Amino acid sequence: MKVFEKNGHAVVWGDAIEALANYVPDGFVDLVFADPPYNIGKNFNGRKDRWPSDEAYLTWCYQWLDLCIQKLKPHGSLYVMTATQNMPYFDTFLRDRLVILSRIVWAYDSSGVQARKYFGSLYEPILFCVKDKGKYTFNAEDIMVEARTGATRKLIDYRKPTPTVYNSTKVPGNVWNIPRVRYRMDEYEKHPTQKPTTLLDRIIRASSNPGDVVLDPFSGTFTTSAVAQSLDRASVGIEIEEEYMKIGLRRLGIKDSYNGELLRREPRTYERQDAAAQQQLALFEKRGSYGT
Repeated sequence: MKVFEKNGHAVVWGDAIEALANYVPDGFVDLVFADPPYNIGKNFNGRKDRWPSDEAYLTWCYQWLDLCIQKLKPHGSLYVMTATQNMPYFDTFLRDRLVILSRIVWAYDSSGVQARKYFGSLYEPILFCVKDKGKYTFNAEDIMVEARTGATRKLIDYRKPTPTVYNSTKVPGNVWNIPRVRYRMDEYEKHPTQKPTTLLDRIIRASSNPGDVVLDPFSGTFTTSAVAQSLDRASVGIEIEEEYMKIGLRRLGIKDSYNGELLRREPRTYERQDAAAQQQLALFEKRGSYGT
C-alpha cells in the first residue's frame, strides 16, 4: 500500500480491504460512495472481475461493506452500487446495519443491442443508506431539478384554497436518467466502467457539506475524488490498479509525473487524427508560402 496526499486529498494505491483497515480511521468519513467490481467478467487493465463463486464474491463484499460502515461518522451516508443480480444480497445485508432511505435506479440509453432473447439491462441500482435516520446530511436545495408539471406544462393545482401553478422544481425521484460516459466526452478516461461526473455531483452535493470527507474504496478514474475536490470537500480514493491510480494523481493535481513518466491524459484516436491533419495542413501552408 502506498499513499499520496495533497491539500486534503489522498490517493491510496492498494487493496481496498487493507487500505480501509489500516489507513482510514474509524468514524472519519462523512460520505462513502462504493462502486465495486460487479463479478461479471469485466477486464480492468488485465485484472479480471470474476470470483470463483457468487458466495466468494459476496463474502468479499461483506468484508469491505462492514469496514465502510466502521469508517462512517455517526451522521454519515453510504451510497453503494453493484450488479442487479447482486443487489438483493447487498440490500439484505445492509438493512440489518444501516437505514436504507432510497433504492435508486440509474437509467441510461444504449444505441447497441443489449440482448436478443430477453430484456437487456439499461440501468444500475444504487442504495442510499444512513447510520442515523434522525440525523444525516441531505441538501435538498442543492440538487433540485425541473418539475415538468409546473415548469413546462403549467398545470394548476386546484386543491389549494387559491389555485396555483404546481412547483417548477423538485427533489429528484429515485429514477435518475443520466447518460453513461462515452468515448468522445471530455471527461472520458480509459476505464471500462467509468461513472459520470453528473451522477457523483448529485450524490456529493446531496449528502455532504464543504469540508467533509468523501471516501471511494474503488476509485477507478477517481471521478468521486475529482468531484469532491471541485465542491470543496476532502477525499480519500483507494485503487488497486497502478494505471488507474495514476489517473487519480493527475486529476487531483497531486503529482505531474510518476516514476519519470509525465502524467497526461492519453489522446483519443480522433484527437490524434485531428492533430495529424493539422500538422499536414501546416506543412502544406508552409510549403505554399515558400513558393510565393
